[in-house]
Amino acid sequence: MKKVLLIIAAMLMLGGCCKETTNKTAMNTTMEDLLTRRSVRTYTDEMPPFEVIEEICEAGTYAPTGMNKQSPIILAVTNREVRDRMSKLNGAVFGLDNDRDPFYGAPVVLVVLADTTASYTWKEDGSLVMSNLLNAAHAKGLGSCWIHRAKEVFETEEGKAILRDLGIDDTKYVGIGNCILGYVRGDYPQAKPRKDNYVYWIK
Repeated sequence: MKKVLLIIAAMLMLGGCCKETTNKTAMNTTMEDLLTRRSVRTYTDEMPPFEVIEEICEAGTYAPTGMNKQSPIILAVTNREVRDRMSKLNGAVFGLDNDRDPFYGAPVVLVVLADTTASYTWKEDGSLVMSNLLNAAHAKGLGSCWIHRAKEVFETEEGKAILRDLGIDDTKYVGIGNCILGYVRGDYPQAKPRKDNYVYWIK
């Protein structure tokens, strides 16, 4: 009987140690992902698996929002025709020639918009969703980059039409950003040195 109790106790202790080790490993991996993510501006044409894109979107939905109002939404664009239309709209805002792609060839665009009537923190909410998407893409082995001008694109009649076709009220939602993602072409970008006096301590 004593042997049985000793074996059970040992198993419980081992299980606790394994759980602690797993938690530490997960935390280390998270920190590594946060420290090594970079903005990517060269992509292959290969479309990531739908399941991976879905996981990245799910990570975006778990970003913190003011009073949990969840004011943002995500348009997950994998349709090439719509993606190219949005690229031209984005480039037009920036004054780019039609042959230049502001999405750098990335096959997927995750557009974040936010409901301005849902919360006074809608801009911050949308920015946090963007951050989750960028970091989740890196964690899943994909490159990503925040591309601006989502606000201006969805203020155009063509942009509003895209929202209306999806049953989204174009009078409420404002574009926050475009998270482009895909497989990296070439070498992954390296970090630039952090600026001096980035953190000011008050102890």
